Amino acid sequence: MLKIAGFLVVIGSVLGGFLASGGHIGALWHPFEILIIGGAAFGAFMVANSGAVVKKTLAAGPAIMFGHKFSKAYYLDVLGLLYEVLNKSRREGMMSIEVDIEEPLESPIFSKYPAILKDKHMTEFICDYLRIMSTGNMAPHELEALFDVEISSLTEELLEPSHAATRVSDALPGFGIVAAVLGIVITMGILGDAEKSEIGEKVATALVGTFLGILAAYGFVGPFASAMEHEAHEEANTYEAIKMSLVASAQGLPPALAVEFGRKSLLPEHRPSFLELEESVKGR
Repeated sequence: MLKIAGFLVVIGSVLGGFLASGGHIGALWHPFEILIIGGAAFGAFMVANSGAVVKKTLAAGPAIMFGHKFSKAYYLDVLGLLYEVLNKSRREGMMSIEVDIEEPLESPIFSKYPAILKDKHMTEFICDYLRIMSTGNMAPHELEALFDVEISSLTEELLEPSHAATRVSDALPGFGIVAAVLGIVITMGILGDAEKSEIGEKVATALVGTFLGILAAYGFVGPFASAMEHEAHEEANTYEAIKMSLVASAQGLPPALAVEFGRKSLLPEHRPSFLELEESVKGR
């Protein structure tokens, strides 16, 4: 909701100031200018990115606007799941969690955490490393190095949609100028026969193209790209917390202390406290 409120503030401030200065909203409504700018920007976006990035970027819209999953409750779920799996493996041996990691959808432990199961990639990430740990043939520092390589490539993948949106934001003022130039070309074509009022209207229409391109870039697409980047960093940080917990467990630390390593690596904004994590784990 904060994102929606921010966009409304942008619209209200710009249009409110325009109206207060004596402008008329109708003077800003030029569908063909919007077609030129929006169509050209979207076409360039498709050319510059792979189909997968295009789909991810478009799919990120509703998630950014209406659903921010990274919260204290979500982090408690991640750490709680790790604690239960590590605790079971410590009490009953690593082979005892084989069924859990091979069939997480059927696992009594994983089924307690639907928010994690819903994220197929994160579920596979946790299960893959638990599977590696169950072999018992990899030293903790080797496991950590493998984590680092995968998280690095994963972070790049998570940031691709935000980078794509940023490039669109950078291009929008230029497409606004394109629309403005085309408007001036039309104006020049009627210059000899048109009246002053008609010429003024055509020039104003051309200037609206520049206005729309700049407003879209700095008021909407640019901030949206920044929000996507922040979301990607939070997701990468969650994987970092999983890494810290599992590496600590591989080094022989008890489950309660291992998940504390993970908790400490989380970003402070929604990081649960030590007592909150302890109460959550005991409650489950």
